[in-house]
Amino acid sequence: MATHLPVAEPVLVTGAGVSGLGAAKLLTQLGVAHAVADDNATGRANLHEMTGSPTLTTAEAAARLGEFASVVTSPGWRPDSPLLVAAAAAGLEVIGDVELCFRLDRVGIFGAPRDWLVVTGTNGKTTTTGMLAAIMAQVGQATGKRAQACGNIGLAVADALVAEPRVDVLVAELSSFQLYWSSQLVPDAGVLLNLADDHLDWHGSFAGYAASKSKVLRARFAVAGIDDAHVRELAAAYQGIIGFTQAKPREGEVGVEEERIVARLGGERVDVASATGIQPPGAAGVLDALAATAVALTQGATPAQIQAGLASYQVADHRGALVHAAQGVSWVDNSKATNPHAAHSALAGSEGAVVWIAGGQLKGASVDELVREHAGQLRAVALLGQDRELIREACARLAPQLPVFVTDETDPQHAMQQVCDYAAEQAQPGDTVLLAPAAASLDMYPGMAARGEAFRAAALRACPSD
Repeated sequence: MATHLPVAEPVLVTGAGVSGLGAAKLLTQLGVAHAVADDNATGRANLHEMTGSPTLTTAEAAARLGEFASVVTSPGWRPDSPLLVAAAAAGLEVIGDVELCFRLDRVGIFGAPRDWLVVTGTNGKTTTTGMLAAIMAQVGQATGKRAQACGNIGLAVADALVAEPRVDVLVAELSSFQLYWSSQLVPDAGVLLNLADDHLDWHGSFAGYAASKSKVLRARFAVAGIDDAHVRELAAAYQGIIGFTQAKPREGEVGVEEERIVARLGGERVDVASATGIQPPGAAGVLDALAATAVALTQGATPAQIQAGLASYQVADHRGALVHAAQGVSWVDNSKATNPHAAHSALAGSEGAVVWIAGGQLKGASVDELVREHAGQLRAVALLGQDRELIREACARLAPQLPVFVTDETDPQHAMQQVCDYAAEQAQPGDTVLLAPAAASLDMYPGMAARGEAFRAAALRACPSD
């Protein structure tokens, strides 16, 4: 089987985390000679125990590059990582783990190739992927083709390829990192939702970030969020793009007419589903539903299947969930809003006045536009985390009338309790206390889920039930 591997071997895998482990498992299963490089001794030991793969430090790998023919890197490894720079200079092809999976699948290593439906964008990826997977599950009841959300939601792509029972349709949420390290990945259908400043520290510029994301538009059926100016500009370079919009759709678009999702494709107008009652509520949820609908239509989904799929979809935790309500105040956890664009969507979907809890790692993004646009709906702001002062400064400069509280507490639970206590003091009946950090969580928490759980616990203490 290994003789058909569509990358040169032996292979050096860089990274002993989740992605590296998945790649090592695949290569081991295929009998391909490989080694895994990582400077985390615990990670190397765990991976070796689970796969039997030989492991190296990055220095050892750099000294032995001549023994390898290609490199499979974990998506978090930056392009300027010394080992990857040295590998490229030595003439080794460097690809990502998802690219490896795509190549293996396309040449039939795991049976007939799957259908690849790829979702990417700055925000809304997880919701859109979940909605699309729910719709394709409805389609699967008629076709017998089993669909599965994978990538950065649900199963890793590598695990989905070898899953039993077989997964026929991969509904894959992919990051800009995963797309950066791809070259041959051309999905059967793909959607670019939106674009805003994010991961600029990794990509080096917005142009570099957008270039990685826009690779999804090479798909056989490509869908683009044309309400977003950046996406609209990128999509203009491609033929046959299907647009989705909150406005009334024109030919070649899916949009909204009189609270109905309507498609105008191939000269035909199709009333698809209701645009009301979608979860999560607000404009962001409708846009995600439009994106999922547009992709599903390219795969032959019927209006009834789309309506049933959207109705069955449940919002995942930390993506706009109401976690507490007391004394007339709603406490909403949108810890998944890890950049300003996502925080904008969260704030735009909130009704009434908002006490905004924010802060963490901004990753080079600016919050000026976010503060300027939403200052009028904010009652107060409470800040924590690594880049709290950058947000405080933006508030002082652009909305000096806003009350702002900043905690310098470094203990994650204590810091969250302090901002929630302040929020409870400021909030009035009818208000929403919204955790929409506009920043990543890893400065203080193991991840965005842990930050959301800390918020929920602190809210219950700060605002006891009536």
